[in-house]
Amino acid sequence: MEKDLLVQIMVFFSAAVVMVPIARRLGLGSVLGYLIAGMLIGPYLLGFISDGGQENIMHFAEFGVVMMLFLVGLELDPKRLWQLRVPIVGMGSLQMGVSAVAIALFMGFWGYPWNEALAIGLIMAMSSTAIVIQIFKEKGLLKAASGQNAIAVLLFQDLALIPILAFLPMLALKFPAGTAGHKLTSAAILSQLPSWAEALTLIGAVIAVVLGGKFIVGPLLRVVARSSVRELFTATALLIVVTATFVMTRVGLSPAMGTFLAGVVLANSEFRHELISDIEPFKGLLLGLFFMAVGASINFDLLLLSPLKILLGVFAIMTIKGLILLGLGRFFKLSWEQSILLAFGLSEVGEFAFVLFSFTGQQNILSPEAVQQMVVIVAISMALTPMVLLFGERILLPLIHGKDEAPNADEFEEHNPVIIAGYGNFGSTVGRFLNANGIETTVLELNSDRVDLLRKMGIKVYYGDATRLDLLRAAGASEAQAIVIAMENPARNLELVETVKKHFPNLHMFVRSIDREDAYDLMDAGILHIYRQNLEASLRMGADALHFMGGASATAYRKARLFLEHEEKGFKRLAAARHDKKRYISLVREQTEQINTLIQSDLDEEIEQDLTLIKKRTPAP
Repeated sequence: MEKDLLVQIMVFFSAAVVMVPIARRLGLGSVLGYLIAGMLIGPYLLGFISDGGQENIMHFAEFGVVMMLFLVGLELDPKRLWQLRVPIVGMGSLQMGVSAVAIALFMGFWGYPWNEALAIGLIMAMSSTAIVIQIFKEKGLLKAASGQNAIAVLLFQDLALIPILAFLPMLALKFPAGTAGHKLTSAAILSQLPSWAEALTLIGAVIAVVLGGKFIVGPLLRVVARSSVRELFTATALLIVVTATFVMTRVGLSPAMGTFLAGVVLANSEFRHELISDIEPFKGLLLGLFFMAVGASINFDLLLLSPLKILLGVFAIMTIKGLILLGLGRFFKLSWEQSILLAFGLSEVGEFAFVLFSFTGQQNILSPEAVQQMVVIVAISMALTPMVLLFGERILLPLIHGKDEAPNADEFEEHNPVIIAGYGNFGSTVGRFLNANGIETTVLELNSDRVDLLRKMGIKVYYGDATRLDLLRAAGASEAQAIVIAMENPARNLELVETVKKHFPNLHMFVRSIDREDAYDLMDAGILHIYRQNLEASLRMGADALHFMGGASATAYRKARLFLEHEEKGFKRLAAARHDKKRYISLVREQTEQINTLIQSDLDEEIEQDLTLIKKRTPAP
């Protein structure tokens, strides 16, 4: 048995190592890579993993979801959580209620009895915390309005899990013998208690987690930190997560909600960043296994037997949930862009559905055949989420934007000598500097929320996709002298570079690069003026540190400029050799030695100049 488990883990890891880099390279994201890897090795395609093996990995990997919620809690300040109370209670309750009723009505039309339809509606209304947060994090959307509201909705769904578990047995028209209904909740210790005692126990468990985090975990972490044993701190971090999970599951609450609460309590702790760095690797590994287990659970045999019925179910449920979320987003004053991201991101069914449908089978609410069918629908919806969100971003958003802030997006009032594409932190700094020096600019920005905020600040900015040829013409690209390309997506920057090269050769391009690899791509595209966004700031910090350590301020900044000049010259050589790993490494070592020698020579020359000056000022004896 142990040998079989090791083989299964080896197969899972091998598939991930192969498929995830391919998916990332194709721009599909790591989540879809894990899901595809799981499908391939699962029992219904290549058959490397059996049904039992997939279930074993799933039970183990579900702990990754718990760790993820702990990290989300650590990154969410309690004050921020209080600010989210309206979307948690308002949007969360409306999403669950309206989605459950709408899906139940659809299932009723599909031929399911009312009790089965209602059970399916309640379960299908929930979304996948694991997939949504992972994708939103990869896309940098967690702090956007869509990300914050997604967290709020997911939190309410976690809170709703226990009432759903309590309500589902009431829908069973035939009650099975025994106490199968208590297998899932792990709350048998409460099953014999009166309702008032059970409620007090649940409240007590939540209070215990909060007080434990505040008065026990903090002092414990300080003691562990004094030992200066890194692995002991890691073990303590895992102990916190496991303990919160144990307490919550013993009283029947969602373990994800418990660990999230523990994370929020520790969000203001001085050990917050250390906890995040220790838990992150475990979370990422277990989440990857979880996504692969979901992919492996897709029953392709059942899909082949009734493909139209299952695919219709997937399409209907995701459409119903998406439209409801879109409407709620607009009702709660989100822009079209953020509402679409929210709707497409949360339209899938969540991981708790696997457990809940198993529970409905135990309670004789759904037949085994119906449970299997629903599980396939859930797994397919989760697997489709990355592609659905990609479709919303790349295709639907440009079409829908016209209904919001964009009616006048292409109506430019004047043409200026400089166009700025992208007005985030980087682009806005460039724009403010040029405007302060009397250079007028035409600003193009695709983020509608940012456009709205900038206009309220009195900044003249036009909504629009700078990669569109017609929009560039309308912005005066034919008459302008220069364009600053500072969008946050490297692929869009490169796309705009190609458009400008082809249609506006008169425009002189100044392009922001996100990192070294991005700069290499821009260099291959023939761009002369490339600005790595962290290079100058890093050197300025280095110069300040050098000055603090005793160096003269003017000398420190001169050496920083010298370093920058040498870095820019050597960068072109590195770009040409980057595909030859051995040559590339050799050049990096050579360039490092050269800059060290150059800086030291400058230091020796400075000392010699100082000695000469002292000699001149010293009177002869």
